[in-house]
Amino acid sequence: MKSSEIDFTKGKPAGLILAFYWPLLMTSMLQQFYNFADSWIVGKGLGDNSLAAVGNMGSLFFLVVGFSFGIANGFGVMIAQSFGARNIEGLRHRLAAVIELGALISLVLSIASVLFLPKALVLMKTDSIIMADSLKYGTIIFGGLSTNICYNLSGAVLRALGDSKTPLKAIVVSTVLNIALNALFIFRMGMGVEGVAYATIIAQVISAAFCIARLRKIEVIRLSKEHFINEKKEYLDLLKNGLPMAFMNSITAVGCMVVQFFVNSYGVVYTAAYAACSRFLNLFFNPASTAGNAMSAYTSQNYGAGEYKRIREGLNVCVTISVISYLLLGSAFVFFPARLAGILLTGNSQIMLACEFMPRCGIMMIFVNVLFVVRSGVQGMGKPMLPMMSGILEMVLRIVVISLLMSRIGFRATAYAEISAWVGAFLVNAYAFRKELAPLLSENADPSDRKLILHRNGGTKAHGTL
Repeated sequence: MKSSEIDFTKGKPAGLILAFYWPLLMTSMLQQFYNFADSWIVGKGLGDNSLAAVGNMGSLFFLVVGFSFGIANGFGVMIAQSFGARNIEGLRHRLAAVIELGALISLVLSIASVLFLPKALVLMKTDSIIMADSLKYGTIIFGGLSTNICYNLSGAVLRALGDSKTPLKAIVVSTVLNIALNALFIFRMGMGVEGVAYATIIAQVISAAFCIARLRKIEVIRLSKEHFINEKKEYLDLLKNGLPMAFMNSITAVGCMVVQFFVNSYGVVYTAAYAACSRFLNLFFNPASTAGNAMSAYTSQNYGAGEYKRIREGLNVCVTISVISYLLLGSAFVFFPARLAGILLTGNSQIMLACEFMPRCGIMMIFVNVLFVVRSGVQGMGKPMLPMMSGILEMVLRIVVISLLMSRIGFRATAYAEISAWVGAFLVNAYAFRKELAPLLSENADPSDRKLILHRNGGTKAHGTL
């Protein structure tokens, strides 16, 4: 096995997870950084209305891209389980099926999202002031959706094999390119929000190509024609795990879209403030969500290998990372909301609204931080249904809270909608994790459980070499 891939089934969990986590965190932070740079350039270069137009696309983008990201993560879990079970041929057949399904999914999602974009913006009560810019930005982003899906799938496979360094290198290159193109398109060429969209697509092409180039060099997943034959069983296995994770993300996005609907109905000032708050939330979620990604790869490999006790040890490491992240970044939300808001916003009214949102969410971020880890652990064990149910609960809680409170307490209702969704989803996933893992760790656990899981993934500890 090459040095850039990590076998999570052997060695000290803390050392393995941290070696995987840091490059993954830097990758995620750089992704958020160039998204954040987009917002800064739009806000400062084009104004708060243009920022509102781009931010208005956030929930729609999450709906579509979140679906594809969930698919990619679900597929990655199956790849990692085969890797952990030492089933090389099964791994290659699953990867072939991932490539074929990924191509089909990217085509369908791209066409559907472009066709339904105008109707979706109307349903969200997008303000007429920002409608044109939202359409421009959204059409380009969704038209180039295949580049994003290609990167997500290739990155998911690399993470499944324990490689978090290659996605980091890809994002370093694409981030520099993205920022340079943003500056060129907007400040030099005088383009509007379409310039930001084009810069994003070009950067995603580069990052996807970088990851694919690395995958082609990994011997253990080198494919031939026979791996693309008779893949029906692999399709079913991948979709059984990928679709619930995809629907979980999309269902959650529907709740966010409803919140966006209520926000938009109060005018562009509210829309701009909510866009800025959402950017900061996504940025500050990164350390904990990355711990969740690490937990998913770690859990998947060890579950495939039947190493259940190692899963619990990995949980302790990843939860610790999430708590530290909460103490640092949650505090920034609580104590410095005006300074943070002023980075993206110029209007005093918008900044004041953001100051109502950030401290409340900062205090309660502990729930969503731990949620990322626990939910990823459940998914890594190939149990996606309860996490999907938690996505439904998130949607319901967001809709109920925002519809009941927005007219009574104004912008603060957006914070309470987020908090209620975090707490509800955390409780469901904590229950699911305990329910799935605890029986396997019991002294009275059936030894055949491990054999059944290894058989399902087509491997044994002695099967194949990596």
